[in-house]
Amino acid sequence: MALRPTRPQSRSEQLAERNDAQQDVFLREVDDALREDELRGFLTRFGKPLAALIVVALVALAGWLWWTDSQKQAAAERGETFTMALDQLEKGRVDTAYKQLEPLVKDGKGGSQAAAAMLQAGIALEQGRKDEAVRTFAAIAANESAPKPFRDLARIREVGANFDAMKPEDVVARLKDLAVPGSPWSASAGELVAMAHLRQNKPELAGPLFAASAKDKEAPESLRSRARQMAGLLGGDAIDDVAKAAGIAPAGASGQPAAPAQN
Repeated sequence: MALRPTRPQSRSEQLAERNDAQQDVFLREVDDALREDELRGFLTRFGKPLAALIVVALVALAGWLWWTDSQKQAAAERGETFTMALDQLEKGRVDTAYKQLEPLVKDGKGGSQAAAAMLQAGIALEQGRKDEAVRTFAAIAANESAPKPFRDLARIREVGANFDAMKPEDVVARLKDLAVPGSPWSASAGELVAMAHLRQNKPELAGPLFAASAKDKEAPESLRSRARQMAGLLGGDAIDDVAKAAGIAPAGASGQPAAPAQN
């Protein structure tokens, strides 16, 4: 089918179309001018406060970046100082190590400060300065900003260093919450609490604690060995550990002791 030929626009139609296009351009220019005036008015009214806010934000960001970097650098320096003190200890230069730890104890924070103070207290104890060591351990235990593992360990070390001068009931009160199953310090604290019970003439309370310490596979072997001996003397249930330590297999079904375990 043939297409109908397109009718050419009349003169009036052409003028109307051009007029519409000119109006569109004019309206866009007016709209752009209004937006520019609004922006200029906004900047005139709020430009200075906005600029001040941007400057404050940039300064705060720069300050935060500087503080973060300085914290990382300070932590690295504290770690290096502590490592140098340990190196001095390994070389037998105890006094030098003690002095190198001073800045960490005075100006350190959290774990680094507690670790340095613990090491200083240990040095003081080894050098016979028991009173100083006990005071330092007590201060760490009471320092709420120190991590809890350091506070608990310091409490045990404080009681252990000062055990002979303490009343047995004070030892029990100080460590009883650590001498419980599930505590990472149950063996160390349990040994001290058990010894305090013996001083109170309460072997029925001491025996189970020694037996539990003897069976604690996370405890140092020297502590477990002492606990086995004490549990055996007190009739505690540490027979399996004692048999294993002696290289003897458990009793057979007949109730007779089995032969020594073969290596």
